[in-house]
Amino acid sequence: MLAALKQQFRSWLFRPRIESGTVTLNQRRIFIIPTRQGIGFVFVLLVMLLGDINYNLSLGYVLTFLLGTTTLMTMLHTFRNMAQLEIRAGRTDPVFAGEMAQFVFHFHNNGMLPRYHLKIHDGTGHCVTFDISARQSVEIKLPIRAAQRGWLGSGRLTLFTEFPLGLYHAWSYLQFDTRCLVYPKPAAHQPLPDSSEQSGKGKFNVAGDEDFSGLRRYVAGDAFPRIAWKALAREQGLQVKQFSSQQGRELWLDWTLLPGLAAERKLEMLTRWVLDADMQEQNYGLRLPDIELQPGHGAAHRSECLRALALCGLPN
Repeated sequence: MLAALKQQFRSWLFRPRIESGTVTLNQRRIFIIPTRQGIGFVFVLLVMLLGDINYNLSLGYVLTFLLGTTTLMTMLHTFRNMAQLEIRAGRTDPVFAGEMAQFVFHFHNNGMLPRYHLKIHDGTGHCVTFDISARQSVEIKLPIRAAQRGWLGSGRLTLFTEFPLGLYHAWSYLQFDTRCLVYPKPAAHQPLPDSSEQSGKGKFNVAGDEDFSGLRRYVAGDAFPRIAWKALAREQGLQVKQFSSQQGRELWLDWTLLPGLAAERKLEMLTRWVLDADMQEQNYGLRLPDIELQPGHGAAHRSECLRALALCGLPN
C-alpha cells in the first residue's frame, strides 16, 4: 500500500511522458539530491565547524571551508556530468518470449568534457554503466526480459550518476515510444503436419538456373558458356555444368490442426512449425483465426508469420 502511494506521488511529481525523437537533458530535466555519504559528509563538516569555533582554530577554519567548497564544486560536477546529453532510442530486434530484449539507446556528448560512470536502469534490476568521451556518441543496449508475446515497451527508465565523489545523486527520467516485438516461445521440436493433412510437403529439384547440381557429358547444342573448362583442363573430357532450382509443395500450418490445446499452446506449436519449415526451405502458409498468410518462403515470409503469431488476438 505504501509503495503504491509512493509510486503515485512520484508519477504526479515528475509527470512522466512518452517521448519520441531526440531528448536533450537540461536543467529542467535533471534532479539532484545528496546521497547518504553526502549527508554524512555535511554532518562531519558541521562538527568540524563547531570544533573550530569552540577552540578558535584558524587552520581548522581553512580546512572546513575548503572541504565545504569542495562539496559545492562536487554538486556542480555531478550535474554537469549529465547536462546537455542527447539521447534517442534505436531499433530493437524482435525476440522470443523468455529471452532478453536488447533495447538500444544512442547517447551523444556535445561537450568538450568526457562523461563518466553514467548508469541507466529500468527499475527491475537491469542496469548498464557506461562512459562517453568528449564529442563522441555511444550505443547502449539495455537488456529487459520479455516475459510474454506481443509488444514490449522499454517503460520508464532512469539515467543517473554519482560522479565524481558519490556525494550527490543526479538523475533524469526517460520514457521513449520504442518497443520490441516478442514472438511466442517455440514449443519443443515436433514433426511438421503430415502431407495427408495438408496439400503436401517437402521439396524437389527441377531444372533451373539457381544452384549448381553437377556435371554431365557434352551434347551437341549445349550452351557454350556452360562448358566446364576446368574439368576439361584436368583431362576429364568435355562436360557441361548442370543447374537446378528447388520448388516446394505448399505446406499449410493451420490453427485447426491443433484441437484441444489452449490458445497460447497452439501459438507455441505453430511458432515451432514456422521455424522448422523455414529451416527446411519449404513453401508454407499460415492460417490463424484472424489472418491467413499465403504460402511463401524466405526471411521476409518467416518474419511476417512470426509477427502474425506474436500479435494474434492482440491490438496492433
